[in-house]
Amino acid sequence: MARILIIDDSPSQLYGMQKIVEKLGHETILTEDGKEGIQIAREQLPDLILMDVVMPDLNGFQATRKISKDERTAHIPIIIVTTKKLETDRVWGLRQGAKEYLVKPVTEKALKTVLATHLPS
Repeated sequence: MARILIIDDSPSQLYGMQKIVEKLGHETILTEDGKEGIQIAREQLPDLILMDVVMPDLNGFQATRKISKDERTAHIPIIIVTTKKLETDRVWGLRQGAKEYLVKPVTEKALKTVLATHLPS
């Protein structure tokens, strides 16, 4: 069982992703704030992060960059999960350190695939 940090300012999106991730047998850590997400990542070192982009204060691109550039957390795969569907957004997200870029609404199948790809066996 992996520990997945889900960072999304939408309570309904958090709930939806939490249900899927837990159904797949993983533990979840939830936050609605990018700054708090960075702190949780540093303190709890989750196995993977699901990151929204559009959030107040610190957006998901900024949080992804901070987590992926910090030597304590750089090993944690970050999957961006967002409504931003332009190719330039996807490229920018990957340049910030994300391993994958998923556009909402995300299906259980898509989450299952990225978790299987990026979590240790």
